[in-house]
Amino acid sequence: MKLFDQYRGLRREIYILAFGRMVTNLGAMIWPVMTMILSQKLGFSATEISWFFVGSGIVMLPASIVGGRLADRVNKKWLIVSCDCVSIICYIVCSLIPLGIGTILIFVFAGIFQSMEYPAYDALFADLSVTKDRERAYSLDYLGCNMGLVLSPTIAGLLFRDYLWLSFLISGISIALSTVLIAMLIKDITPVEDTGEEAAYQEKKDGASVFRILRENPMLLLYLLCGTLYAGAYGQYNFIMPLDMAAVHGDAGAVIFGTVSSLNCIIVVLFTPVITKLFTGMRDTGKMIAGRLLVFAGYMVFLLLLGRVPGYYLAMLIFTWGEIFSTISEGPYVSTRIPASHRGRINALMNVVYTVITGGIDLTVGRLYDRSGSTWTWALILAITLVSAASAVVLKVRDRKAYPKLYG
Repeated sequence: MKLFDQYRGLRREIYILAFGRMVTNLGAMIWPVMTMILSQKLGFSATEISWFFVGSGIVMLPASIVGGRLADRVNKKWLIVSCDCVSIICYIVCSLIPLGIGTILIFVFAGIFQSMEYPAYDALFADLSVTKDRERAYSLDYLGCNMGLVLSPTIAGLLFRDYLWLSFLISGISIALSTVLIAMLIKDITPVEDTGEEAAYQEKKDGASVFRILRENPMLLLYLLCGTLYAGAYGQYNFIMPLDMAAVHGDAGAVIFGTVSSLNCIIVVLFTPVITKLFTGMRDTGKMIAGRLLVFAGYMVFLLLLGRVPGYYLAMLIFTWGEIFSTISEGPYVSTRIPASHRGRINALMNVVYTVITGGIDLTVGRLYDRSGSTWTWALILAITLVSAASAVVLKVRDRKAYPKLYG
């Protein structure tokens, strides 16, 4: 339990937000099996699935931009609650109608409002924590998310064949419970006053445009390159990996992928406190490099052991270590280098860039998979992962010169 002692001393609202995320993810049963819904239930090809992911991402772009602007201007708590209410209705409707294109469109509509609230969530975790506590705050958020996801992918795999409607219903109920918790228990979202030297780059700049902030912080552009390439490669865990499992194992692929996804969450729950504690002294940029190299190694193991089910779990162990390193480094990195007045808009802009770049990667990967098969597709994914790691190395070298007060 000493590992969890590191999360003591944070603001009460951070614990409620993290717990709310956990409750929401207890019912996150659709996205983990979306590739299989489209391929096995609706008969989509890999290229068509990639177009779906790209199309849905493009549709959500305006929502992310609007959500970012609103997060910097209105009450973040009520923005989250309002968006969640729309999502709840959509999930319940999906559970009541026959599965088809209409169901998927309603699900995407719910995703639009989920995208709108993400910048507010991210900004709240930064607003409610001082710089020295920010890594712990984001680590707790990540831990809570995955504690909720431990069982949901496995349950989704079991319900996939005959009771998929129940997955939609459980998702709606989970979001409803989380929304009630946030609405009733979070009272104070006043940003903390951070006066330490490390907070020098977070001073508010009301009236400055987002593009001015980016011009003044060119390292954020390099970080965007590094992050988008990583996100594009990481996303294949939910795209090409289940396609390969379905191709090799047939109907059992959904159940196998569900258990692999659940293992991913179990590893996050078990190792996030350990990695956060052991690598407290490692800079965010160093963690990014470690994360990308471990994800590369995990993908390599999966590719080499494709067809051997135990190999999937070994691959997921290594892959998830990389995911942990990357996730606990990215939120703190960005939030300590941008003005507090622009957190919502910067997060939204990053989501837009991520969507565009990862969408292009998904389209390329989907077409390559249909035309050339799994091996060449994985070769491209591995190459993208390595380029992301290389860009993280460059970022590490240049970041020290750009933000010397963070390295005092």
